[in-house]
Amino acid sequence: MDETIGERYRAVCERIATATKDAGRPDDAVDRVAVSKTYDAEAILPVIAAGQRIFGENKVQEAKAKWPALRTRFPDIELRLIGPLQSNKAGEAVALFDVIESVDREKIAAAIAREGAKQGRHPRLYVQVNTGEEPQKAGIAPGEAAAFVARCRTEHGLEIEGLMCIPPADENPGPHFALLAKIAGEAGVAKLSMGMSGDFEAAIAFGATSVRVGSAIFGEREYG
Repeated sequence: MDETIGERYRAVCERIATATKDAGRPDDAVDRVAVSKTYDAEAILPVIAAGQRIFGENKVQEAKAKWPALRTRFPDIELRLIGPLQSNKAGEAVALFDVIESVDREKIAAAIAREGAKQGRHPRLYVQVNTGEEPQKAGIAPGEAAAFVARCRTEHGLEIEGLMCIPPADENPGPHFALLAKIAGEAGVAKLSMGMSGDFEAAIAFGATSVRVGSAIFGEREYG
């Protein structure tokens, strides 16, 4: 199992390096975020051993159950929340995560601001944009995103580092990546979290500064 995950991880690293080079970008332009949701420490440890230090989780409670012990052993790990955040979990999220990528509404921005002031801890923040305007998906509408970023700064005192998106599964992701890059320019943010296992090379070509790769490293997930 360890060897298989290690081999997958190295292959992903090579693909990211090739896509970055093909896009004419610096070698260190793109961060790899290993999406470890649903996987336990046994599956995660080989990826850490191979050198990976940035991990993404979808749920606060799941992350709380496995990452404190791992981070005691590996204190240089960076942990990112890439799934939707409920306001009643904001305190736990601020305490646990180094980056929260799913800021998508006023209530969440306000809760993060309150908890940051209370805890004296300020995770780096991304605004999630629902580029496909899918009703079932989290994220702020594209036409409202730049103004929302501005309000996060002026009304809530939050520093927004970047934008994140998850394109519709059945559409060409390219136009969605291009849209996110355009909004980032309008909003004055430099970072773009976009691209997953099936489309991260395209995301890198459109300017992604981090890609979120799960199944290409860990294998297909079994749910239920």
